[in-house]
Amino acid sequence: MEQLKHDIYWHFKLKRSNGRAFKALKIIERYRGKLNPKLRKLSDNYATEILGNKAYAPWLYVYSSFQDGFEDGWIPDNYYAKEVIPKLNGDYGKVADRNFIIPFLLSNVETLDIAYFLNGKFCSPDSKTIDAKTIKDYLFKKHDKIVFKLENSKRGKGVFILDRDNFDPSVYFSNGYGNGVFQKFIQQHPFFSEFADKSVATIRVTTASDQLGNISAKAAYIRFGRNKDTHIKSNSAISVSIDINTGELQPKGYMNWLEIDKHPDSNVLFQDKTIPYFSKCVDKAIELHSVIPFMGCLGWDLTVDNLDKTQLIEVNGINNGIKFSEATTGPCFKDLNWENLWKQKQGS
Repeated sequence: MEQLKHDIYWHFKLKRSNGRAFKALKIIERYRGKLNPKLRKLSDNYATEILGNKAYAPWLYVYSSFQDGFEDGWIPDNYYAKEVIPKLNGDYGKVADRNFIIPFLLSNVETLDIAYFLNGKFCSPDSKTIDAKTIKDYLFKKHDKIVFKLENSKRGKGVFILDRDNFDPSVYFSNGYGNGVFQKFIQQHPFFSEFADKSVATIRVTTASDQLGNISAKAAYIRFGRNKDTHIKSNSAISVSIDINTGELQPKGYMNWLEIDKHPDSNVLFQDKTIPYFSKCVDKAIELHSVIPFMGCLGWDLTVDNLDKTQLIEVNGINNGIKFSEATTGPCFKDLNWENLWKQKQGS
């Protein structure tokens, strides 16, 4: 019975993921032209023969259309979710997604966290309960503006910008808010504000651990918000791939897979722009992943602040999708033998 439930669950997950792939493909084909039938056939064969299921082919269509060619070693987004994350991160990936755990798990990181709302209680980073009557003074003693993020705030949902005037502790009980973290509001580096100054740009660095526990950075991209957004939202953000070795932005960015060459609000071009202190972001991601090398692949959301310091915003151990990096700069994980994971039982 449990196996049947598992199979049904993944049947619908794969179907939904492939719906997104075909939607992305349709958009890409508007400016890249129809996918070459030979590339479609190569994708079908690779999905069936190498990855064990033709259901993984649609994301390979997306990658092939994007790069006008086919590359061995590509990892489809739905294969990544079904085979890679469960086997290489397991339940520990869920732990990495819990903000309260990160300062304890990664004791050498300078956290942005100010407090937490957990299981109906306000708590400090040192695990002390804070009375709801005093939480406002506690939060805004040193900060004029802060951020509250619900756990699993996927795609930018569940993120709130707060100040003393609009903070009401009672709503966390009456509105049934889930667990979340209160964090310092980052004043970002001027480089990012040239593109969009109302939201904090987020650099995603994806790191992987090989079978010997060696950590390396495999891919990176940046997300810029729109003028109307107070924080990054997936449905409106602009994503731009980054050269992992130099920090230089690729000349083209993408907004829901639609190709653009400049930010649509500020009109700042992506070409010939290099992220300041990018190497520090990569080094920080590798350093932190090295503390937990038993996790196979993690997505680190970082930025550089106005004092040139690298700031860790969050770590993603479950929902750190790789499709954008695979499409634009992949295959990013070719040397890790992930294409054979479907042959292994989970936990083996």
